[in-house]
Amino acid sequence: MVLDHFQVWRFWHGANIPQNGIIGVMLVGVVSDTHGFYDPRVPPLLEGVEHILHAGDIGTGGIIEQLTGIAPVTAVRGNNDREGAESEYPEVEMLELAGCRIYLTHIVKVPKDGDEDGLDVYLDAGADAVVYGHSHSAFNEQRGGLTFFNPGAAGKRRFKVVPSIGLLELEPGQVKGRILVL
Repeated sequence: MVLDHFQVWRFWHGANIPQNGIIGVMLVGVVSDTHGFYDPRVPPLLEGVEHILHAGDIGTGGIIEQLTGIAPVTAVRGNNDREGAESEYPEVEMLELAGCRIYLTHIVKVPKDGDEDGLDVYLDAGADAVVYGHSHSAFNEQRGGLTFFNPGAAGKRRFKVVPSIGLLELEPGQVKGRILVL
């Protein structure tokens, strides 16, 4: 699902909050492939998130430090993060947020429907979601009970792909993703 700016505004201003006010959902921002560019359209869209995931190809320019000003950040390095502080991030990070286990990495070959062997590495890790980047193409689909989520690229426009980021709504064992076009 892709949301326009009005839908994001409605979400942030309570239009989608249950009447009883009980939310119980953790909102996580997801960015990838910034390649050293901090898009000024990103911070307002991440307002209110409790955590941010960066799925690699961070680039230089203090991207992680700027994102940390919004919320705590967990990041992995991408294939272009070969030197400097960005090269020190791990290739894979397994974390638990709001009762969901997230496998965060940069490059993923999403298994085709029915390819149980292709799911093994993620299922063996106990993941509920696989978050990745690299392709610069947004992706949000289920495979074998796992959510595969690529927020697209938040850096400068490349490859005729429209820049985007993502939001994950997490509840124990349940992951809902949304793509936000920049």
